Amino acid sequence: MILLHPARSFFIFEFGFYNFFCALNDFDQKAAGWDLNPVHLERSMAIAGLLIKAIPMDETMTALEFGAGTGILSLMLKDYLGKITLMDSSEGMINKMREKLKSFPATKLEPVCFDLETEYYTAKFDLIFTQMVLHHVRDINDILHKFYLLLRTGGFLAVADLYREDGSFHEEPFTGHKGFDPELLMHQLSSLSFRNINYQTCFIIKKENIQGHPKEYPVFLITACK
Repeated sequence: MILLHPARSFFIFEFGFYNFFCALNDFDQKAAGWDLNPVHLERSMAIAGLLIKAIPMDETMTALEFGAGTGILSLMLKDYLGKITLMDSSEGMINKMREKLKSFPATKLEPVCFDLETEYYTAKFDLIFTQMVLHHVRDINDILHKFYLLLRTGGFLAVADLYREDGSFHEEPFTGHKGFDPELLMHQLSSLSFRNINYQTCFIIKKENIQGHPKEYPVFLITACK
């Protein structure tokens, strides 16, 4: 059992765990399949636990989840933050997210269809977080710079993604990044004026690679402050 907060129980370990799955049963097949994958839930729980420990969250903070997908991580953090913008560039995913949020008392969550890679967003946030999305982004320096501009002074950035891997993680032709060296990513963040930069391993994905052999793919969580 992972203790995610010293003062209150994390919803997924209590009664909310049952309600979470009951609500998911009404979603369309693809979204339900993604959310019910134990790896996706376990990874999000691990990241949420470390985020709560690493970042002093409170309900006055506004947050952005970049590449929010079905919003699993934001749902886990919603009771620790104020308004959360769930940004994704896929209109189809945003529509599924909106349907999903009807099943939760999650009025603080706002899905937004927006392509931050090609456009500039004007809102400001106290926290930006993202999981398993950065390796899909073409220009890493550009998106990190945009994160910096979107953060208020004193705001936090948290990025969870794959350590460098041999290219076997994705099961189909993939043109993104084969994970990252977090030490190099730390230097990149520092060059953009982020400070208090730290990282740690947060999860290990165990799956068959494209050759059908079992393989472990560790995931890091890097945090920084503006």
